[in-house]
Amino acid sequence: MKILLAHNYYRYPGGEDEVFQSEQELLRSAGHEILEFTRHNSEIMEDGIFSKAKLGVRTLWARDSQQELRAILQRERPQVVHFHNTFPLISPAAYYACQEAGVPVVQSLHNARLMCPAATFYREGGVCEDCLGRAVPWPGVLHACYHQSHVQTAIVAGMLSMHRILRTWHEQVDAYIVFTNFFRQKFIASGLPGEKIFVKPHSLNSDPGMKQGPGSYALFIGRLAPGKGVPTLLKAWENLKHIPLRIAGEGPLKKDVHEFKQDNPSVSIRPYLPRKECLELIKGACFLVWPSEGSETFGLVAIEAFACSTPVIASGLGATAEVVEDQKTGLHFEAGNAEDLAAKVEWAWEHPQEMEAMGRAGRNEYESKYTAPTNYEALMSVYRSAIRIHARQKKSFLPASTQMQGNRA
Repeated sequence: MKILLAHNYYRYPGGEDEVFQSEQELLRSAGHEILEFTRHNSEIMEDGIFSKAKLGVRTLWARDSQQELRAILQRERPQVVHFHNTFPLISPAAYYACQEAGVPVVQSLHNARLMCPAATFYREGGVCEDCLGRAVPWPGVLHACYHQSHVQTAIVAGMLSMHRILRTWHEQVDAYIVFTNFFRQKFIASGLPGEKIFVKPHSLNSDPGMKQGPGSYALFIGRLAPGKGVPTLLKAWENLKHIPLRIAGEGPLKKDVHEFKQDNPSVSIRPYLPRKECLELIKGACFLVWPSEGSETFGLVAIEAFACSTPVIASGLGATAEVVEDQKTGLHFEAGNAEDLAAKVEWAWEHPQEMEAMGRAGRNEYESKYTAPTNYEALMSVYRSAIRIHARQKKSFLPASTQMQGNRA
């Protein structure tokens, strides 16, 4: 099968970028012909009103990306196009180029962007779903949820509203991929057609192997941002100075993390690391801390921990609670509650045998749900479904006389 994979890279590397690359490798290894269409947020110029206005227009309808993609489709004629992130430089305009070319469209929903202008379901230290299901997500604009800017949030909200009016999300996308049942229900509540939403968790292309020994530190890997629970993590560690904590990641709270480290020698910091080095860190940890306070769509780092037989201490929110089972593959704590997190970390540190048992259970979870062969079969099933839905939808749009002629033939 010839497949075109499309993705808009972020400024800071993250899980979406890793999944895009991982699934590309998986499909290539299975013998498929893979094409790429990518943009990168490093292209964005942020100086001057004209540049910002131009970016706003491109967010609504990126004509340059649409034209470039149209040329690729005409030249290569792939059997399916699989989008990961389209925001902001590819935009939903790309779907129209695919439908014009008669190519089925698959869209992975890596975040809550279609339901929330900030894409996080997070505001002022907690979960916020004020925009869920609204034709116009005005609460997000009111609270300046995207980049703390009313103007930028209004642009994102405008993009969402415009494409709802155009029925882009219903008619231009043939299949959506989500990673948990929790988020499938959220997207259905937002108005997406449930028959087009398929659950396919992430996986690891190769088995990193189980760790040897109980580990010697706690570990956080992720974006250094409020919604990822970093402030709660740091507050918890004010009372956990006897427990070594390693933090790996980049993001807007990087300065805060480094300032915290100055008064807390038990904390060590690493920048964003390649996957191989991340796995080595995970293998050396007693447990991974996943303190997210927004609504995560999945959590690739938790699956990496399971594969290494490292248990996870996670906030018991939505998809986070679905991935990590309390008292089986890890522990839950109340999201945003630093005291509860500190208590769970203290218990885990003092009960290594129980945590090792949870790590083994996590390994079993990985072997049953998150291996490459399982992911490949699920991904191909979605592609086949998208092709069927596309053919059925295309037929339904034909004039009745044309359909009758086709039936006679």
